[in-house]
Amino acid sequence: MPAHILILGGTTEARRLAADLAARPGIRVTTSLAGRVSRPGAVAGEVRIGGFGGPGGLADWLRRHHVDALVDATHPFAESITANAARAAAATGVPAVVLRRPGWRPGPGDRWYDVPTLAAAAEALPGLGRRVFLSTGRLGLAAFASLTDLHFVVRSVEPPEPPVPPDTELVLARGPFTVAEETELLRVHRIDVLVTKDSGGGATAAKLTAAREHRLPVVVVRRPPLPQGVTAVRDVAGVLERLGLSRG
Repeated sequence: MPAHILILGGTTEARRLAADLAARPGIRVTTSLAGRVSRPGAVAGEVRIGGFGGPGGLADWLRRHHVDALVDATHPFAESITANAARAAAATGVPAVVLRRPGWRPGPGDRWYDVPTLAAAAEALPGLGRRVFLSTGRLGLAAFASLTDLHFVVRSVEPPEPPVPPDTELVLARGPFTVAEETELLRVHRIDVLVTKDSGGGATAAKLTAAREHRLPVVVVRRPPLPQGVTAVRDVAGVLERLGLSRG
């Protein structure tokens, strides 16, 4: 039987890792997607959709499907999934690796306001501007639902579920976006302030460049900490090294 590696997450890095592993003889790769997007992008290898039912359910899945290694490549804000993966790996003895691209850091000319949560971001907004580009995805909009005096432009792949802020303009689009596209969005919607999660990586960083060029304040929700005792590698090469699969 080939070595079986389970990847959690549909991030860009997860797809790159799946493509690398699927191309190697003797390796079976399965990517697990949460199922929050109805039309996910293509992923190499086998794909499963949906949750596991907590750490116990994931541990059972690892045993039942004879998984040899677990890679948590979920979004940096998928806090509960990362905790469940760590507990399942510990319970089964399956080697586990967390893949997290580095977070963003402000550069010259940036006006960033770091906050720990979406709720804290909502508290910071009234003093920063009235027209808000809310680029945090379609989940968690309830944190901003009480802000009745602000106009929100919300961009997501699929329509969000309520509650959402009462004055919300929805933009349905799938990235990545160029700096020119982000600059045009800020101009057309007359944005005063950007709110984003610290997703990291280059795929969604163009909005930060556009905000800098417009001299806009940016409220950045910082990542939750990793579970105690869990460390992360920053790229696919780091995962392959941990798994003993580095080329050359």
